[in-house]
Formats: sequence, C-alpha cells, structure tokens
Amino acid sequence: MPSRNPSAGHRKRLRDKFLKAGLKGFHDYEIVELLLTLGSPRRDCKLPAKEAVKRFKTLRGVMEAPPEELEKIDGIGPHNAFGIKLVQEVAREFLKQKIIDRPVYRSSRDVFDYLYYAIRDLKREVFKVIYLNSQSQIIEVEDLFEGTTSASAVYPQEVMRAAMKHGAGALIFVHNHPSGNPEPSANDRALTRDLVYAGRIMQIKVADHIIIGDNRYFSFAGEGLIEEYELDFLNLRARATAEAKRYRYRAKTPDSGLHE
Repeated sequence: MPSRNPSAGHRKRLRDKFLKAGLKGFHDYEIVELLLTLGSPRRDCKLPAKEAVKRFKTLRGVMEAPPEELEKIDGIGPHNAFGIKLVQEVAREFLKQKIIDRPVYRSSRDVFDYLYYAIRDLKREVFKVIYLNSQSQIIEVEDLFEGTTSASAVYPQEVMRAAMKHGAGALIFVHNHPSGNPEPSANDRALTRDLVYAGRIMQIKVADHIIIGDNRYFSFAGEGLIEEYELDFLNLRARATAEAKRYRYRAKTPDSGLHE
C-alpha cells in the first residue's frame, strides 16, 4: 500500500542513498535534512534544511550555529537543534579518538584530516596546540589563542606554561589561514623558530607546526624547518658557550686588563 505521506518516500530515498554511498553526492541542505529527520521523523524537513544552509552559508555554518539561532528557523525546534549539536560533538570526539595512541608527529596528514573540517571555514585565525606525552600519544587538544582575519598573537611563554601544566613531552601547533593559502608568513616562521627555541630550553620537543588552508596544508616539519631551527638553536648555544669560555679565560689572564 503506498504511503499517504509524500515526504516519507523522499526521506527513505535519502536514507537509502546514504546507506549505499555515505554522504558522497549529497548537497549540504540534504545532509542537514537528514539530520533534521532524526528529531522530526514524520515531518518534511527539506524547506527548513534549505533555509538553514541559506542563513548560515555552509554545512559547517549550520553545525556551528548556536541552538537558539537554529531554533529561529521555522521547522527547527529544540529537538532538532539538540540533535545537530550532538552529532557535531560526537564527530569531533570520534576524530580525536581516532588518532589517540598513534605517533601523530610522523603524520601531518593525520592532523590535517582531524582538524580540517573543524577550522577550515573560520573567519579568524585560531592557534591550536596538540599536547603529546613521551610516547607521542595525544594528551589533549586545546585552542590557546584566537586572533584576527590575518594573524593571531601567540606568546611562547604562555605556550610553554600550558605544556608544563599538561605534562607534555612534545607539542604540535596548528593554525588556520582564513585566506585559504597555507604558505607561512614571515611572522609564522619567526614564531615557529621562537617556539622551537623555547621548547629546547624547556626540554619539550616541538614536533610540527601545521598551517591549514583551503583543502591543503603546510607542515614545518615536512619542509625540514623544525630541524633547521633546532640546529640554529644548537649553533647559537655553542657560540654562546664558546664566548663565555673566552671571557672567563680573558678575565683570568693578567695582561688582558681584566680582573676577577
């Protein structure tokens, strides 16, 4: 007997399509529509789904929208808003646990896959820190600084203080470029160098700094820059040690004009 509800057949086609091939080929509004049917299984959710994507621009925009803003759309109630926020948080937790216990410092791609959908559409720069233990397993992921559309103010002393609080043995830094171009700026390079230097002093390894752009990323470790900065630090320390020895020698030499 055919269904008396025309939207029931449409929902079934969407669900069958998802079960067959996942979200491949889905429009953003169709994904939102599927989510809304979880909270309103007997209601046609196409129009509120389209309105949500129109108002919040992208699927990510819908997922990140505050519940009270979602509920302003006709056809989206508290149950729908709760379901969307729950799915968002479950997805984040799943991706986080997916790379737990893995040597992520050897795979910038893993970090990119984990964080890309969380920060790709942000309009401001966000500086994240992934704290690792001595076995290179993830302890925690934290948003440490937030900036403007083109920069974020990051303070190495604050980074090291947070690392010590978490008992981290190594760190991975990640930030986004809202412009979509992940190429590091001069400030990005100088900051990464300073963080590597601070880490060497505190005996905390800087494993990588990854900049995420539009479906691509830049890895300081992958480009050999982390190693380069570490060598620079060692050379500076060696020169400082040599200079200190020369100073002590001159101070002890009578005809040098210096006295103890």
